[in-house]
Amino acid sequence: MRDHSIERAFSAWPVLNQRLIDYVDTLSDEDLALAAGIGRWPIWAVVGHAACQRVFWLCDFAGEPGASATPFTQAAWNCPGDDDLEHVLDAPALVEALTSTFAIIEGVLARWKIADLDEVLTQPDWGDDRVHTRGAVIQRVHAHDLWHAAEVNEVLSRHGRAGIDIWK
Repeated sequence: MRDHSIERAFSAWPVLNQRLIDYVDTLSDEDLALAAGIGRWPIWAVVGHAACQRVFWLCDFAGEPGASATPFTQAAWNCPGDDDLEHVLDAPALVEALTSTFAIIEGVLARWKIADLDEVLTQPDWGDDRVHTRGAVIQRVHAHDLWHAAEVNEVLSRHGRAGIDIWK
């Protein structure tokens, strides 16, 4: 059993990603500029940040391949929202970001086995707090995606718009 991939444990993740892609693809630049409130990121930054953090955690931290096939080849220090609120991403750029970074997730879900989840990963050059198991990393990336999908729904709701239905 421990040699099985973790793919089945995250079987709803591709559905969430596709619903996010489909929804973002319909948004205008004005829609993407909406934020939940003062000091909060606009939708484009929330979605861009979520996609970029996939690269940071899975490629930069966990050492997985695929960063070069995404818009975030420097995810450790240049992600939308965290590091960059000047280079606005439009819907096509966000769709590409979500698509290309999800390819990394799909590879991880297919390659990583249950037995791999206890392996400790570290980046000592980044500080003492950068010690996590593979299991913690994949759970973090999954939870992060859900968190930011909910944040997009919060923004849309505050502006009287229907949100992304991640449950249908």
